[in-house]
Parts: sequence; C-alpha cells; structure tokens
Amino acid sequence: MMRNMSDMVRNQNPVTLPPSATVKEACRYMRERRVGAVLVTEADNRLLGIFTGRDAVHRVLAEGESAARTKLAKVMTPEPDTMPPGKTAIEALRLMEHGRYRHMPVVDGGRVVGIVSRFDFSGIELDRLDEETGLWERI
Repeated sequence: MMRNMSDMVRNQNPVTLPPSATVKEACRYMRERRVGAVLVTEADNRLLGIFTGRDAVHRVLAEGESAARTKLAKVMTPEPDTMPPGKTAIEALRLMEHGRYRHMPVVDGGRVVGIVSRFDFSGIELDRLDEETGLWERI
C-alpha cells in the first residue's frame, strides 16, 4: 500500500523563515531541528522558495558570501517543485529522482503543509522506484 503525502506530513511542523532571514539564522534552525532544508515563506505561509544545506555550501560559502549578512531571498531556490497532499509517495520520489534533489515541499492551495526528505520514504517505496528505474534502463 502506497502512502499519500498527507500521511507523511501529518502533524508536521516544518521549519519556515521569511525571505529577509539570514543564512546564519537558517543554518542555526536546520542544526537545532536536525533538518536539511528550510522553507522560505511569506507571512501567510505561502511558499516562495527552499534553502538547503547544499545551497549554503554552493551559493554562500563557496562564493565567499557572509552567512550573517546574506538574506535567504538572494540564495534560496525560488519556486521549487512541490507536491499536493493527495499525491502518492512514489509520485514524489519520481519527481525528486528526476530533479536530483532530496527535499520536496508539500503544498496545498499555495500554502505549506509540510516537507519530505528522501530519507522519509519506506523500503517498499524505494524498492518500487528502483524497479521502475531498472525497467527504464533496460528499454
């Protein structure tokens, strides 16, 4: 039985910050909450972008930017791919695999309801993706 995204994010309280927050603040929240991404939102919880640990390395540290002064608006990934809560886990995994990213915001009506990481998926879901990938490689 394949889970829906709503099952995966039920009772979740994802880390959200405004675009005016600094990279330093975002990294502190990621460390405290032990997560790899922060969702950048407007005051009404509408998704603007996502900021990940990879962004911190590639867009801030490697570029010599100041984490204390750089705003998330400058270094976030704007308008990331999202999943509605009614989609299945395998649909999210397919999109994540195709896009080569590890985090997927779950959005309902433009508003954030959660986020899933590649590590949130179960063995059965990952096995199915592996089967599908193997099938496409053989064709």
